[in-house]
Amino acid sequence: MSSTTTFKVRPATLRDAKTIAELHNMTVREAYKALLGDTPIPTMPLDKRQAYWREAIEYSEPQVQVALDDDKIVGFVGFDRSRDKGTPPTMGEIWAIYVTPDYWAKGVGLALWDAAREGLQDEGCTHVSVWVPIANERAMRFHELAGFKREMSTAKTVPIGAAKIEEIRLKRALN
Repeated sequence: MSSTTTFKVRPATLRDAKTIAELHNMTVREAYKALLGDTPIPTMPLDKRQAYWREAIEYSEPQVQVALDDDKIVGFVGFDRSRDKGTPPTMGEIWAIYVTPDYWAKGVGLALWDAAREGLQDEGCTHVSVWVPIANERAMRFHELAGFKREMSTAKTVPIGAAKIEEIRLKRALN
């Protein structure tokens, strides 16, 4: 695969739910290794994660798109209106964006972000937010390069199994 590879992004189908669930669990483990050290990284049982993504795909809550390298799913994004209390209906949210580690820094995330941005604009959203662990330098860098800005007053502690991590909301306009 060359650095000029482009990735096709399409709406997820119900048949994609298992692959999305597997990719989600694997990527969470990899991404959280650096954040949690020796603390065991909890992952949702595959059947529950698959049921979640199956329902999301079926009801478009959130909307789910997958990135493909040929016919292989290498990433996915879930997006919809913001779940945060008090946000206007024009505020969208990236609920999840994950890329298999073998494809990190190869343009998959950008292709998924472009698809989510277009989908949110089609829904009438003018702004978008995303929650990111502060210590996840890769995710923070990706979103900041995509134009997101940290909202410092939103930092919160989130339990991840026996550990706790700090998350912060990032936001940007969709224009």
